[in-house]
Amino acid sequence: MPEEQAFSVLVKIMFDYGLRELFKQNFEDLHCKFCQLERLMQEYIPDLYTHFLEISLEAHMYASQWFLTLFTAKFPLYMVFHIIDLLLCEGISVIFNVALGLLKTSKDDLLLTDFEGALKFFRVQLPKRYRSEDNAKKLMELACSLKISQKKLKKYEREYHMMREQQEQQEDPVERFERENRRLQEANMRLEQENDDLAHELVTSKIALRKDLDNAEEKADALNKELLMTKQKLVDAEEEKRRLEEESALLKEMCRRELDKAESEIKKNNSIIGDYKQICSQLSERLEKQQSSNKAEVEKIRQKVDGCERCREFFNKEGCVKLVSSAKENSTEEDTDEEKETLNNQLREMELELAQTKLQLVEAECKIQDLEHHLGLAINEVQAAKKTWFNRTISSIKTATGVQGKETS
Repeated sequence: MPEEQAFSVLVKIMFDYGLRELFKQNFEDLHCKFCQLERLMQEYIPDLYTHFLEISLEAHMYASQWFLTLFTAKFPLYMVFHIIDLLLCEGISVIFNVALGLLKTSKDDLLLTDFEGALKFFRVQLPKRYRSEDNAKKLMELACSLKISQKKLKKYEREYHMMREQQEQQEDPVERFERENRRLQEANMRLEQENDDLAHELVTSKIALRKDLDNAEEKADALNKELLMTKQKLVDAEEEKRRLEEESALLKEMCRRELDKAESEIKKNNSIIGDYKQICSQLSERLEKQQSSNKAEVEKIRQKVDGCERCREFFNKEGCVKLVSSAKENSTEEDTDEEKETLNNQLREMELELAQTKLQLVEAECKIQDLEHHLGLAINEVQAAKKTWFNRTISSIKTATGVQGKETS
């Protein structure tokens, strides 16, 4: 149960159930309850009541804790919980039921004791007996079965007050007035002490409140200054934010232009590379065709040489020149010089054309490598430009949001 609810239950029991009256006016109401308990014992347990009179055992000697603590001082909690439940349902008269139940269940043991033995029994043996839940349950059933009318309790209360009035009337008036005077003086002194305490507490609270007020005013001034500074920082931050947004827009436009320019350059380079690749492929095809045509011409020449009886004497099957006698060389030298010269010229032209073709192919490959290198540099520059713009944009946004977050916090 929370503390607030527990305190509310305590207040309810003390005021609405009358438990507070037991502690007021020198326990006058508590002595009234003792008198009521003795009259109930006289009615329900007369033999035990007579025994207590014989050993001079009065109710306040053993029942004071029952009324003041609701049996919580000695008895186990599971039994106390049942008693409190009955108290909340039926009222403070339940204490008489439980007390009579305790006395009835212990009557045989109490009739055999003297004054000291009875006090020891109430102090030690009686709480131990109800450590068993069965005994506690039987006790609560017996207490609930006892019927105690409120009229009897009211009657016993009136008798007690009449007896007290008679005792006061029989007393010496001087002594009674002196006692009443002492009681009033004590009450006056207690009230004066409470008044002094309240006055001291009032002065202390006023000083504390004044101090708290001064501190609150100082804090208010500091907060107002801080608020003005925060507003100024907010204005500066908004201006900075606008400036950063403008810079961001400019950066985005510049990056867009750079990207468009880079894309156009990339497209241009790609078209140039495509042209060079097409040229190289054409040159390769042309070279292959030239080589195939040269091979065909060489094959035709070889076939012509093989078909010519005169040329066959000078060339073998592999196309190499044969060694012939010096006479035949002198006789045929004039005939073959012209053909040799023609063949050598054709061969030199073919070799020259082949060399030029190879040179063009090498130049094309070099240009392709150069273009690829430039393309890689352009791609790296575009990526670097993208990363730089993106990083600047992110850092500017983070800076703007970080400054704004600090100022608003």
